Amino acid sequence: MKNRNTGESAARAALDARKQSGQGASSSSSDSPDSPDSPRPFLGIQLSSRFPEKELIKLCRSLSSMLRANINTSDSLSYYGGSHPSALVRSTTAEINEHLRAGIPIEKAFEKTGRFDVKVLSLIKAGADSGQLARAFQSIGDRLKKESEFRKRMRKATLLPGIIIFALILLFVFSQLRVIPQIESIIMDIGQEPDPISAALFQISHVTQKIWIPFVTLLVMTVSSFLFIERIRSAVVFFLMGRWKLLRKLVMGLRQLLFVGSLEMLYSNGINLAKAVDISSLSLEGTPMYDEVRTAGKRYLETGLPFSEAIRKFTSCDAQVAHLISIGERSSSLDEQLRLLSTMYEEEVDQVIDDFTQIVNFLVLVLAGLLITLVFGGSFLPIFLMGPKMMSGQGL
Repeated sequence: MKNRNTGESAARAALDARKQSGQGASSSSSDSPDSPDSPRPFLGIQLSSRFPEKELIKLCRSLSSMLRANINTSDSLSYYGGSHPSALVRSTTAEINEHLRAGIPIEKAFEKTGRFDVKVLSLIKAGADSGQLARAFQSIGDRLKKESEFRKRMRKATLLPGIIIFALILLFVFSQLRVIPQIESIIMDIGQEPDPISAALFQISHVTQKIWIPFVTLLVMTVSSFLFIERIRSAVVFFLMGRWKLLRKLVMGLRQLLFVGSLEMLYSNGINLAKAVDISSLSLEGTPMYDEVRTAGKRYLETGLPFSEAIRKFTSCDAQVAHLISIGERSSSLDEQLRLLSTMYEEEVDQVIDDFTQIVNFLVLVLAGLLITLVFGGSFLPIFLMGPKMMSGQGL
């Protein structure tokens, strides 16, 4: 441990010296502002560059296969990144390798690049602590692939209908600002009184003319905030989870799958339960379950409370989690029960994702149909209702 700390201190000092001399990894040509893979300033703010998800999936699967073939981590990184077409991948793998050769633990080496999130780092740490680094990289690749497939399904279900809905909103605003006022003007010019339905539609047009600018501005700001501000997106998801059972089941299933999968990998490879819980909880950082699981682990360690009881009392995990862990504790088969839980959640999450995307697709189509009705009904209904009066008023 002393040698590891000494190596880490030396590596940190060397990196600081290189940064001061302008020759560090951050000033390399691959990370220069002209490099296509480097982070670009946005509105004058330099954004941090995350490792691309597709490249991370490939990296993790390649490292897993090479580690299973008994190629050491440093050589595996060199083989993968040495001639990679992406400058970002080359520079990142070289930087990780530099940290590893200085004696820094692998999860810290990945962390120092600033391009990997806490969930990836926690699984790498879990694999390193359990001696199952190849399995950890495979788990990261599989998890990211599953998340990517979910996003693709959601995009497929919502992207085209979303574009149609946005276009229909613009068409609705245009009809309220241009078409309906012209119809109202024609009716007024021939001295006819609009029927109640047409009068209501004309009143909606008057209101729309007054509020359309702030409404459209608010709509754009709301959508942009949800897409780009993590805190707002989390608050909206939390609100919807309390009112939509299927969404709650999906989110909780994904979180519990991540936690149980990490815990099973650690515990089944000789890491004691308290430490395994502590490391696995890192995969939930940024979610309410993070503090819950850490509290459960602390109570288990400090009071001797069975872990199944701690999970039941201090977390929002499903009842089946505490139940199967309890069976494992009583029968000395906790690793098998954790593996069973992991498999169950994988199957359940796949099914919930299918159900969720189908419902979202249906809701989007219903909304699109409603907007189409408003646009064409608001534009043509007054003409149909007032047509006879307009013709009689003109002596036709």
